[in-house]
Amino acid sequence: MMIYLKLIWSYLKIGFFGFGGGYAMLALIENEIVTPGWITEKMFTDIVAISQMTPGPIGINSATYIGYVAPMHSSEALNAPWLGILGSIICTLVVIIPSFLLVRYASHYIRRHRDSVMIKGIFNGLRPVVIGLIASAALILMNSENFGTTDPDIIKSVSLAAVALAVTLFTKVHPILIIVCAGIAGYLLF
Repeated sequence: MMIYLKLIWSYLKIGFFGFGGGYAMLALIENEIVTPGWITEKMFTDIVAISQMTPGPIGINSATYIGYVAPMHSSEALNAPWLGILGSIICTLVVIIPSFLLVRYASHYIRRHRDSVMIKGIFNGLRPVVIGLIASAALILMNSENFGTTDPDIIKSVSLAAVALAVTLFTKVHPILIIVCAGIAGYLLF
């Protein structure tokens, strides 16, 4: 039962302080779920990759997955495998509720004061912070799990990322096709 309280506390923090969307909250998610040892760095990297292919935001996808995995490592889980499903439901709801409440109450205030210099200043101040958080997420994902540990693997990984970026920036190829092609290239290269 203690694991649920720890998960609730972690995902409440993620829900309340995860500004800027999924990539912006990656550093917070990693700190809350990898540091306590609920998952490994490799599993975290896999969650990020899988969440790009599944519908829904990364915060919710990770909450559902971690909510399932973390209780299954407890001794109580041997007698009750449904504990993982309960954990998934709890974590998913807990990460959604703070955002829902913040948006619900903030939207009323913002709508009434949208021409306010203070509101405009707040949003202007948040933009660079969100960009910094997304850059932080990029740095977090630049690890040996994603780029390999040997020079040839690193060169192949960086080359594949550069080609995908160039195709994204300079062509009108749909991002889903780029993801599929990069996945196939990754399978063939590694």
